[in-house]
Amino acid sequence: MEDLSLHMLDIAENSIDAGATRVEIEITISKSADRLVLKIRDNGKGMDEETIRKVKDPFFTTKTVRAKKFGLGIPLLAQAAEECNGRFLIDSEIGKGTVIAAEFQRSHIDMKPLGDIGSTMAVLISGHPEIDFLLSYERNGFSYRLDTDELKEELNDVPINLPDVLRLIKDDINSALKGEI
Repeated sequence: MEDLSLHMLDIAENSIDAGATRVEIEITISKSADRLVLKIRDNGKGMDEETIRKVKDPFFTTKTVRAKKFGLGIPLLAQAAEECNGRFLIDSEIGKGTVIAAEFQRSHIDMKPLGDIGSTMAVLISGHPEIDFLLSYERNGFSYRLDTDELKEELNDVPINLPDVLRLIKDDINSALKGEI
């Protein structure tokens, strides 16, 4: 995957496949510590200890509805983090959900760009308007937060996945993060 936003998309889709109704995406950047942390938390079905151990194997998948029996999303994110003097962690509890965290050294030569976070969120919201997404971004005192649950309340009867609404969401995110990435 070319950038972290694509990893974010893949992991969020895994959360939705696992029955999550809320997916929280947290991006924290510390210039002074030279770190970027991407954390994705869901309230899906969770994983048992055996699944957690296997999930970094690219030839393991929990999906049963497709012909290809491999799952590259988590192994590729883990590899990307570890190649950048970082680490990859999974914490999951059956019936409670999963937290996936990837930490990167920002100055590492192999560090992938963050990518188009606005478009990634627009794709997730467009495809899954029934899911509540929370995006939080922090960098050296600057913070941004988008909570689709709150946004849906403000929109009242206007669907959150209308093209004009999605464009506003994408533009708001990208405008807020411009220069902050």
